[in-house]
Parts: sequence; structure tokens; C-alpha cells
Amino acid sequence: MSEDLLRALPRARRYARALVGSQEAGDALVREALLALRLAPLEEGGTAALLALYRAVSARVPESPPLPGGGLTPLERQVLLLTSLEGLSPEAAAAVLGRDAEEVAAIAAAARERLREGAQAEVLIVEDEPIIAMDLGQLVAACGHRVAGIVATQSEAVALARSLNPTLILADINLGKGGDGKAAVAEILREMSVPVIFVTAYPERLLTGEALEPAFVVTKPFDPMTLAIATYQAATGGLSLG
Repeated sequence: MSEDLLRALPRARRYARALVGSQEAGDALVREALLALRLAPLEEGGTAALLALYRAVSARVPESPPLPGGGLTPLERQVLLLTSLEGLSPEAAAAVLGRDAEEVAAIAAAARERLREGAQAEVLIVEDEPIIAMDLGQLVAACGHRVAGIVATQSEAVALARSLNPTLILADINLGKGGDGKAAVAEILREMSVPVIFVTAYPERLLTGEALEPAFVVTKPFDPMTLAIATYQAATGGLSLG
């Protein structure tokens, strides 16, 4: 495997996992994409390798109808994730998806308008910085979800999750003196099944190949639309691979 592909792997894994809503299924997509790329020559340069990996992952997601209630189509999800979560330009996303750049920009704009029509979630926010926690709460509400609770420590997160049974968790991994958000999530997931979005300034700590790796990682500082897309994907369970 080329060094460019190795450097592109963490971002491709993040994209695939967010796309299908699962660590296991997302990583399987990336493995299939890597096998396909072994048979095709790559252009020189890290960006070219990254786009080729995105393209190979996207090509393995089957077309299917949108979810009921105004849900996004697979193409709309891919466009939003590529342009917002992964930060690609419409031109780069178009190259990945084999579409025209103007078409991709139009798809992204229309899909953003429909995000609020997606599934609503009861969200537990785990964040030790009061201002960031308040911002997250406002963004969660703006996305059409309800804030079930906000906590700042590992022990509070576990206790409140047990009492509230949230349908989505937003968690920082560094809670300062309050403990470790990743450890809190691990303990919660031993007792219940709930999608988790890690919002962190240290995404490299979450894509290490260890057992607990999230399907959704949003890097601080984040764009509000990026968080909106991540919460939509998490609440609706990503795409089905059949």
C-alpha cells in the first residue's frame, strides 16, 4: 500500500463509517475499496489518493430510496458528508461521485434544507466546557432534536445515561478533571445500544484500531452544518448495505 493511501485511511474510514452508521460496516467498505485500488494505478500526490479512496468507497454504496418522512437519498448523504464532514469542495466531491460540480452544489443545498425533516433524537451532551456545551445544546435544538441532558464528568454521563436512556450521545473525549469521555461512552455502551458522536479536537485518538471506535467523529472547531449532518446520520442509522 502506498504511503499516500496510508495517510488517507483515517479520513476514508471516518467517511465510510458516517455513511453507513457502523464501525464494522464502514471498515468493511474501506477494505473492499483498498482491494479495488490495488488493481488500479493511482495518480501521484496525497490528495489524489484520498479522492480515489473516497471514490472507491462511494462506488460500493448501493442506490436505494430515501427513508420515509422526507429522508435523504444515498447520493444526498454522500454529497453532504463529502462537502461538510470531509470538507471537500463541490468540484472535488463531484470528481469523487462522477457528477457535475454544479449538480453537486445544488444537491447539497437542497439536502441541507431538508435535514430538519429527519428523525428527532433525545440527545445527551457530555462536555466539560460550559460555553461549548451551551453551543452544542443550541445546535442540537436547531437541528430539530431535544437536549435530554448536559453533563461535564465521566460519572455524571454514566449515571444520566442510565436514567434518561438517550437515543443519541454527543461526547468530548477530554473532560479535564472530570475524567475521560471515551471511557464514559464505553461504560454506557456495555449497558445499552445508542449511537455516539465524538466531538473532539483530538480525532487521531479515536481512529487507532482499538476496539471502541466511533462511527461518527466531528473535529473541533466544527461547522454547525457538519454537526447537523452527523446528528442526522446517527439518528437515522446511516445507509443500509443490504
